[in-house]
Amino acid sequence: MKSAPISAKERIVTIDIIRGFALLGIFLVNMPAFHSPVFLVTYPEYTGVDYWLDLFLQLFVQTKFYTMFSFLFGLGFYIFMSRAEQKGLKTKRLFSRRLFALFLFGALHLVFLWFGDILLTYALTGFFLLLFYKRKTKTLLIWAFSLLFLFHAFVSIQFFLPEEIMKDSEAAAEQELKSQLPEYVDFYQHAQYTELVRFRFKEEIIPILENQPFVMITVLGMFLFGLYAGKRGIFQPGTTHLPLIKKIWRVSITLSIPLVILLAAFKLNAIELGLYKEPAVFLFTSLSGLTLCFFYIASLTLLLKKKKWQQLLRPIGYTGQMALTNYLSQTIVSLFIFLELDLYGKVSLVTGTFLCLLIYALQVIFSYIWMKNFRFGPFEWIWRSLTYGYFQTMKKDNKITQNNIS
Repeated sequence: MKSAPISAKERIVTIDIIRGFALLGIFLVNMPAFHSPVFLVTYPEYTGVDYWLDLFLQLFVQTKFYTMFSFLFGLGFYIFMSRAEQKGLKTKRLFSRRLFALFLFGALHLVFLWFGDILLTYALTGFFLLLFYKRKTKTLLIWAFSLLFLFHAFVSIQFFLPEEIMKDSEAAAEQELKSQLPEYVDFYQHAQYTELVRFRFKEEIIPILENQPFVMITVLGMFLFGLYAGKRGIFQPGTTHLPLIKKIWRVSITLSIPLVILLAAFKLNAIELGLYKEPAVFLFTSLSGLTLCFFYIASLTLLLKKKKWQQLLRPIGYTGQMALTNYLSQTIVSLFIFLELDLYGKVSLVTGTFLCLLIYALQVIFSYIWMKNFRFGPFEWIWRSLTYGYFQTMKKDNKITQNNIS
């Protein structure tokens, strides 16, 4: 039997809409790294309106959406595997080819465009998912919680280090930043493209690759939560899991409130932590990222049970449906604006955020028009063609109609 991607009728539009929102959140987080040296300066010192916008992004956006995207990847893995299985296809081989294609996208994106790539991480971590496809749902939850606990326990080790070590470490980092920052900014502002790629390979790409195992821990944890949701059929049309979704909503908002309040207190220095401020901000940003991720997912899922919200948010679903194309085009468009137009290091956080929202709005319009005429986004078409081993039919059959949003 010839393998083929899922048809329009088989799509679960709720997932596309959530993915579209995740794409916006990721873009909001990535935007400062497109126009400023965030790779070196993890927590820039902002003033005025930028300060309060940074606080808002830290509390409600930072780490809240890449976790959502990871969850959806795990969910998508289950949908992909189960439907391929129903068609009698070789599921592991097919999904492995899908991951190799994603690895190629990620490697090219990381090396030739931008250090903040997530596709390579997803491709590498995705191979571990194959070990869990046949496991029980309880096993998935145990592994997911264990991985996330391990990650945050490792992060928390910093709080047990003596102040002298923390002080020496901070002084060394400050000295290194002073020596590296001028050269880093100068390369981004003035270097030719080939020179910038060579510079980035040493200064960005190698450290990013060395950090991959650490990042993969949380990504795999969220993958497993998504796989769990797929196995339970939580997002299937006519799902009987509304009580579970409402429970997740209640628990996640209950946990999020104290975490966000504490994070705000650390950021605003209402609770003085001295040398331990940055580790605390990192830890609570990550923890609140998990809880708010589930709160956002549950909230959107419940909202989309109402027709008014279905109609209002449907255009965002088209953006999510071609998420790979939009994710990569966000990098391409942003780098053109800030590097080619000589704006790198010269844009405020407010201006960058405004540009982010404008570009995303244009992506929603473009995705709506594109998906009315084609089955896949441009990069999705390449990805699916590489996965299935033959060129996919691009033009949409207008006789095919999509299911109602579930």
